[in-house]
Amino acid sequence: MPALKKIALTITSAALLSGFVLSPAAAADKDTSDDKQPKPPSTMSSLGGEQLGKAGTQVNLGPGAPVLPKKLSGRSWIVADAESGDVLAAHNSHWRLPPASTLKMLFADTVLPALQPTTLAHKVTENELSGVGEGSSLVGIKEDHTYTVHDLWLGVFLRSGNDAVHVLSEMYGGVQKTVDAMQAHAEELQALDTVVVSPDGYDAPRQVSSAYDLTLIARSGLQKKDFREYAATASADFPGEKKKGKKRESFEISNTNRLITGDIGVDPYQGIAGVKNGYTTHAGNTFTGVAERNGKVLLVTVMNPSAEESHAVYKEAAHLLDWGFAASGKVTPVGQLVPPRSLDTGTGIGGKGATPAAGAVQGPGGKAEATHASASNGSSGVGTALAIIGGLLVVLAAAVFLVNRRWPMAGRTRGTETDATETDATETDATAAGTKDAEDTGTAQHTGKAGKSAEDTGEAGKDVEDTGKDVKGDPEGAGATASAAPTDKS
Repeated sequence: MPALKKIALTITSAALLSGFVLSPAAAADKDTSDDKQPKPPSTMSSLGGEQLGKAGTQVNLGPGAPVLPKKLSGRSWIVADAESGDVLAAHNSHWRLPPASTLKMLFADTVLPALQPTTLAHKVTENELSGVGEGSSLVGIKEDHTYTVHDLWLGVFLRSGNDAVHVLSEMYGGVQKTVDAMQAHAEELQALDTVVVSPDGYDAPRQVSSAYDLTLIARSGLQKKDFREYAATASADFPGEKKKGKKRESFEISNTNRLITGDIGVDPYQGIAGVKNGYTTHAGNTFTGVAERNGKVLLVTVMNPSAEESHAVYKEAAHLLDWGFAASGKVTPVGQLVPPRSLDTGTGIGGKGATPAAGAVQGPGGKAEATHASASNGSSGVGTALAIIGGLLVVLAAAVFLVNRRWPMAGRTRGTETDATETDATETDATAAGTKDAEDTGTAQHTGKAGKSAEDTGEAGKDVEDTGKDVKGDPEGAGATASAAPTDKS
């Protein structure tokens, strides 16, 4: 009997061993945590450098350089020196993905210069709000009410209001004209992964951008003083409803960028100065930011992190900024942020795929005071980055961009340029509304008209842009007013 037992054990052991030897892939599959995650395309643009066209993480560490942060879950990300254009590290940076409201940076960079002065007043019509998509993030614009251009831009930058985007688009000449102009401007900036379908970033078929492109767009927008100041505004008063026989009311709106305003589990980032965050059903959370520390200015973009933790997009962006400041001067760039076509001197920093994305429509080439994110708020942890540091924001010199380090002054509150004092609109908790596409709202969001709160996508109720909740986390904007249409709380 002992001999038989030994033989049986030997046979069993051999069978088990052969199973592992012959099927290593099957055993490995059980330990693979990201099998269900989409994979980047095998071929991507290499505009800006050959390494940028490669899938996966690209970094060239030198002596003394810190390793990249662990557990970065973004499908695509990039961190770059805003002055030199050096890309310090990247991960699938040319992967064409839905951008959500980060596309509003391109909208502002395109339209803002044309709608001047910002004191210009405009009375909103019903038709101007009719195209706002189902479940959109809103600032609370009402028809038959008058707003200044300044008011509307506050609504775009702080509350990511698609209602404000549509009104400004109509003032510009219509939504289609705006989309065409945005596409043409993207091509001028060499943001060639980008296809614009809706001006507000609401999910739409074929609408895509990339971490690389969004960083180029932010860099261009930050040339403009108004863009820079709006992007860095933490809170402002916004005109509310005008009731007969009463003074027009106002309500406070706060920036939905959590690295500026902070939230549970995420602190304001030291040196942050903008730029834009977003969320839709298909895009997930997206974010582009700019920060300054000890004279160094960095840009970061993170798209669609898969991490389950709350505010993952902000935390990963902050980790990348920390790494970038620590690694500056200790890494060899993996690529470059290219200059606009009109300023491109042919320095050979382009690469394969330097053509517009498939589907792109190629075009020809006061009373207001603001609270800006700043270190003067010692308790906020934002840091000293927004003090005046001088120079033009972006200047082309010898084919190299130099970024101005003059950020808006701290400790001021940016208000409206209309006579508005109190708020009247009812504030509803967005988390109770179940919206499907609202944008990272931090304070009360007010709807203009029931049923007109959706973003311009082809599918009603598909997207809640930047709503009061991070896609993976807790409510970001308890108290945000939701539209009548269902919206996504996550």
